[in-house]
Amino acid sequence: MIDEQLAKAYVVTLSCPDRPGIVHAVAGALLVAGCNITDSQQYGSQSTGTFFMRVEATTAASRAEVQAALEPVAEAFGMQWSLHPVGQKVRTLLMASKSAHCLNDLLFLQRSGTLPIEVPAIVSNHRDLAGLAEFYGIPFHYIPVTADTKVQAEDQLRKIIAEEGIELTVLARYMQIISDDLCAELTGKAINIHHSFLPSFKGAKPYHQAHARGVKLIGATAHYVTAALDEGPIIEQEVIRVDHARTPQQFVQMGRDVEGRTLAQAVQWHAEHRVLLDGNRTVVFN
Repeated sequence: MIDEQLAKAYVVTLSCPDRPGIVHAVAGALLVAGCNITDSQQYGSQSTGTFFMRVEATTAASRAEVQAALEPVAEAFGMQWSLHPVGQKVRTLLMASKSAHCLNDLLFLQRSGTLPIEVPAIVSNHRDLAGLAEFYGIPFHYIPVTADTKVQAEDQLRKIIAEEGIELTVLARYMQIISDDLCAELTGKAINIHHSFLPSFKGAKPYHQAHARGVKLIGATAHYVTAALDEGPIIEQEVIRVDHARTPQQFVQMGRDVEGRTLAQAVQWHAEHRVLLDGNRTVVFN
């Protein structure tokens, strides 16, 4: 029996080429570390031949001891894997331009304890949101971006990420295109919210495009950032019904609510280590 007062909870995530014996080997390694498995989810991707697993377990052992028990298994199966304490807050950089709704939703949920993230900095290419950052007591970094200063601006961003130990970057309606080099550096560590139900209505004014087409559903898509604009692996999507009587402005207002919910859900799943990359797709254990 594990002494509940001494027990610590950990989450293990892994992916590797699919083959027999993976679950048995992982469970055996956790047993060696004195772990009690409290939740386990698995998925085998037929399209890529990759096996994915997320396990939560409690133990009196230290993180180093659990890691030492898992390392031989990870090496034997060629795993990409991680081990984190359950509930550990992910250091998150929030970026936004002028629209405040997504940023405010994330900050409110973080302060209320709903989102397991820690926000040491907010970055914007405009000054409009400085007051919101001040209200929440978070340092605000104004980094203007032009065609001539883009390289320097991204170097400033890299410096903030390094100095603050940022683990996740969230583009909460940050209306600047990130360079291919920076996208590559942030692979699997940056989430964007697109104000449309991708892959339809890309580009500028998607709600106006949707209105002109007479759509009956509008929505939002949260995805990982890649060099291919708005085509990164999708984490979460949500839609709401609309009709012919709605104006484009009403589409925008309704869409903002969906954007906030969709982005917050994606950030929460990422922070809880529920999202694994499968090529240009994601596996989400929820």
